Amino acid sequence: MMTQFRRHAAHRLALVFALAGCAVPDQPLSPAEPVLEPGIAAHYAALTDGEIDVPSVPAKYLSERNIRREVDYWTDERPGTVIVDPWQRFLYYILPENRAIRYGVAVGDEGRAFSGTAHIPYSRDWPSWRPTDNMIREFPDQYGPLRDGMAGGLNNPLGARALYLHRGNRDTFYRIHGTSDMGSIGNATSAGCIRMFHQDVIELEGLMRSGARVVVLTEAESGKGTVLPGAPIPSNIPPTATIPPEGGQP
Repeated sequence: MMTQFRRHAAHRLALVFALAGCAVPDQPLSPAEPVLEPGIAAHYAALTDGEIDVPSVPAKYLSERNIRREVDYWTDERPGTVIVDPWQRFLYYILPENRAIRYGVAVGDEGRAFSGTAHIPYSRDWPSWRPTDNMIREFPDQYGPLRDGMAGGLNNPLGARALYLHRGNRDTFYRIHGTSDMGSIGNATSAGCIRMFHQDVIELEGLMRSGARVVVLTEAESGKGTVLPGAPIPSNIPPTATIPPEGGQP
């Protein structure tokens, strides 16, 4: 009798464990983040800039196309020139001997609407920002409280640096600036100019001289400089599907 009782108890216990196994499915393993080269990891590490602690860029945002790279680039522009390709979403800082530093960027509608040449007479560290009158008028609930402006900081849409493009003495209202919306880099966005990782825009500002020349390519010129002069430019423009702005990011 005792043996039969033990046999039934063991059977019930096994059934409980079996049901428990059905009720709790195996959890999928999270994909491992890519392992970064030491130099890349160091460049995108956390840093202190003035009184602001800038977080590191997570490896999941640092795809090969987004990270800072020194690349071949054939152009007649002088070293120190900045070339923006809004359609491939790259910014190039021109170096001597057909080389350039390439940065992945995010580009908004305003960034694709501007082309040609300009210069950067000045930049600002952790600049303040104010939505335009049109933004306030069209989205009063979102932008009305900011009509007096937003102080500089990590939550400010212009981020760590803003580089202001002018033609002659006139502001073009075209900006190259930092962003805390790291997931936007490498993408087209529905609003804004040219966004960069904080670490990249801080480096870029440090490289540039006041009055630096800027060339913004048209869609027809996209890819220019990435191949030898006279060679056909590959039609490798990435998809232009847009992602919405995060927190009113310009």
